[in-house]
Amino acid sequence: MELCKRTKYRNGHRKIKALLRKKYKIELNRNTVQNLMQKHNLQCRVKPKRKWKSQGESIIIAPNLLKRDFTASEPNKKWVTDITYIQYGSTTKYLSTIMDLFNNEIVAYKLYDHQQTPLLIDTLKEALAVRNQPEGVIIHSDQGSVYTSYAYQACIKENDLVSSMSRRGNCWDNAVIESLHSNLKSEEFQHVKFNSLRNQDAIDRVITYLNYYNEERIQEKLGYLTPVEYGVVAA
Repeated sequence: MELCKRTKYRNGHRKIKALLRKKYKIELNRNTVQNLMQKHNLQCRVKPKRKWKSQGESIIIAPNLLKRDFTASEPNKKWVTDITYIQYGSTTKYLSTIMDLFNNEIVAYKLYDHQQTPLLIDTLKEALAVRNQPEGVIIHSDQGSVYTSYAYQACIKENDLVSSMSRRGNCWDNAVIESLHSNLKSEEFQHVKFNSLRNQDAIDRVITYLNYYNEERIQEKLGYLTPVEYGVVAA
């Protein structure tokens, strides 16, 4: 199926069925789509699980206000954030992202050579600027040392946001953004070896994928709409 190839084999049979209906007005039974994909070896790849790692000693610990409720009735009520390693360029980069749980849209991201507090603060400032300085947003993270730092927590407080944190060692408490980073690596860098690309090529791939995620990648949670489409329809 050309559709599977064009979407880089990122989607399972349910999403392919939805895309066939959405883009080509083709109605096929889910089992038929699944059988065709299996017959022609077009199945979605199995994504590797990411292991949580402690990032250092804690300074300020916030309560877990999210409690795995990854839904929001409107924009700017709940944001989740995380950092991941990008190890495909000649040197390791660190990607910080913020996602709005209303429509799983990536609100802001930064890609730096380090994972120090300025990376997080710059990502947060960009998100606030993009969303016109909303107040009272719950911003949820893990208990990494950069998130529990006084500087980062002071930035949250100064901007009238509310800090929330996962329980230590429990990646499922921030599963949605963990899944984003896992999908980025398994879908965009599937056959790429560590440190095999030029840094700029790795950076370009990250930017391309994050734009694709917001504007083209449909999600079952959103009624098989993209985050941007859902944001418009539900507004």
